[in-house]
Amino acid sequence: MTTTTLQDQLDEITFNTRQLVQAERLAVGERAVAELFASGIEDRILPVGAMAPEFALKDATGKLVRSADMLALGPLVIKFFRGRWCSYCVTELEAWRDLYGTLREREALMVAIGPQTARQSDFMAGQHGLPFAVLTDPECALAEQFGLVWTVPQYLRDYYLSILVNIPFVNGESTWRLPLPATYVIARDGRVAFAEAHADFRVRPEPQEALAAAFAHHSR
Repeated sequence: MTTTTLQDQLDEITFNTRQLVQAERLAVGERAVAELFASGIEDRILPVGAMAPEFALKDATGKLVRSADMLALGPLVIKFFRGRWCSYCVTELEAWRDLYGTLREREALMVAIGPQTARQSDFMAGQHGLPFAVLTDPECALAEQFGLVWTVPQYLRDYYLSILVNIPFVNGESTWRLPLPATYVIARDGRVAFAEAHADFRVRPEPQEALAAAFAHHSR
């Protein structure tokens, strides 16, 4: 039996996209990734060993979810995602869905956090069978504390709108701010045990790597 890694699945999305989309349209996304990488944002994310900011954000039903309450029970995996319009984010969240049983068996908890409205999160959780809370981070305020936020440039806004990705509609506000997709593990003492974010939205860490960090900290 061959096991497919998350990155294998994401690379397949990229391959299929390159078959279907015209080169000049692909170049828009490549330019945005290159500019974002050149900005040095990856070097400024909240690092391993730092204290994670506490948060209280609403889930898709409007219930307030507090990080302190979750950390009282076990280590916390936080998955920052761009939105339900991003096939890479959805594929990654599905990979975490499939590992959620293992996560809970080891007494770790998980949330997904994105700037989209609760209604969008409710759609997404239902459509993809997500068993963990999907929290709304208005205007990426929490993501900013993790050093993950960037503003979509005008040429990329035009491109997104041309492919019917209306980020102000999805997020319920018009700043065009997005988080880098990021994976964090917060140990029970509130410190960052695992931190990874990429300017290239097509690259994500394997969930097992983050789980290993969560379990290592919990077994001490």
